Amino acid sequence: MVRVVGANLLLVANDKVAADQLRQGLMNMAAPSYAQTRFFTVQRTCEIINKASPSQHIAIICETPQDVLRLVEGGVPIKTVNIGNMQMAEGKRQVATSVAVDDDDVAAFRRLQELDVELFIQRVPDIPKEDIGKLFKSG
Repeated sequence: MVRVVGANLLLVANDKVAADQLRQGLMNMAAPSYAQTRFFTVQRTCEIINKASPSQHIAIICETPQDVLRLVEGGVPIKTVNIGNMQMAEGKRQVATSVAVDDDDVAAFRRLQELDVELFIQRVPDIPKEDIGKLFKSG
């Protein structure tokens, strides 16, 4: 997916990951060789994103929709969000092949839509996008 969007920098914006060397190491191993990786807190991302070089094509990776909402409300110019790999957990309901949500997630997605952020679910580039209406149906 990173190559498809033309990213040369993967920026992981999450407070827990920014402080976890083990998770950063695992993510670095999974990252494609043509892209650099950075790990910042959500607040740090909001503070520095506008200082990025024009040559940096950044794909921002977040762990939760709440992180994405904090970024958008903090001034990060996010226009589209590919929702994926939200694992099933206690209190969550499966709404798509790789997406499980709870009420807080749904509220964050609704707010992102209100802020004119386009949401979509697409596991890999060569399969069709899934209907995001599934996100908003109660379990």
